[in-house]
Amino acid sequence: MTDMPSPVLAPDAFQQRLLAWFDEHGRTSLPWQHDKTPYRVWVSEIMLQQTQVATVIPYYERFMARFPSVEHLAAAEQDDVLHLWTGLGYYARGRNLHKAARRVVEQHDGEFPVHSLEAMAALPGIGRSTAGAIISISTGRRAVILDGNVKRVLARLHAEPGWPGRPAVERRLWALAEHYTPAARLPDYSQAMMDLGATLCRRGTPSCLLCPFEDVCEAHARGEEKRFPESKPRKALPERSTIMLLLHDGEGRVLLEQRPGAGLWGGLWCFPQFDDPEALQAWLDVHAPEASQEPAWQAFRHTFSHFHLQITPQPVACRPAQMVNAPGRLWYHLAEPVTIGLAAPVKTLLGSLAQHLDDA
Repeated sequence: MTDMPSPVLAPDAFQQRLLAWFDEHGRTSLPWQHDKTPYRVWVSEIMLQQTQVATVIPYYERFMARFPSVEHLAAAEQDDVLHLWTGLGYYARGRNLHKAARRVVEQHDGEFPVHSLEAMAALPGIGRSTAGAIISISTGRRAVILDGNVKRVLARLHAEPGWPGRPAVERRLWALAEHYTPAARLPDYSQAMMDLGATLCRRGTPSCLLCPFEDVCEAHARGEEKRFPESKPRKALPERSTIMLLLHDGEGRVLLEQRPGAGLWGGLWCFPQFDDPEALQAWLDVHAPEASQEPAWQAFRHTFSHFHLQITPQPVACRPAQMVNAPGRLWYHLAEPVTIGLAAPVKTLLGSLAQHLDDA
């Protein structure tokens, strides 16, 4: 590609340095590095998107114990999948994982289409780089990857200006990734590139003196490691607010509602939410007119990638006879083991409500 930056090394020299470093320092005992089937690699790659390895490991192990094959995952209810995803964040990943499993079973007879990068990338939630990682790691076939770690390594190595999310910058980084990717040892190479970015070429504090490319890294030569890759132009995150209704019956049950399948906390179970106290009171007047509001709890902030949400928990007591029943609602007993997908702040508030009722 004509707009590719000048490579700092020939492909064979780059690969030799990287793989020698990986053979001595790379991570080789992660749970998904054993029995490298496309299914196991795929689950790990989706979980590792925007999430650190240490956080992913226990989730991955629980997930694989519950869904040991793509057929098991496809046959599950979405609620079961999102329950095991609770706390991992970015819940669209869990929903897309479930959709992709069903598509693999229904359209590909339970076999991932690893013969085709395009077919893999077309599965929900995968995309070009993740497809390349699944193919290269699970089959050893040549496929190029460019996840966040690899972007950071290549951007620093070449002092590549611009935010990698810009199409022109991303094209140049893909060209570099293509230039350096070998035809052999693909599982190790792909893992090595991700390991290098995750363990040495870290976002905030890179360990340049331990890096196999210290002597040829252009960002390091300039003393500008932290400048690259350049950050996305920042905008102030907007503030939103909501009241979460903690409607409980005095016998350990609390009302939850399932969110729509798409959008914020899609498919998860949450407390009913209201924009203001008037809207909350209007709802109570209709659905639980004899319920009594307790003092509101201290508001707290939950931050998403694109806005801050100020949450005010409002406990309200009602008698069992007043319980509101409707499709998409659930009276959840606080003493029962959690078996449903919960938004992270809801899970926290359920624990606080259980303690509050015990103290009362």
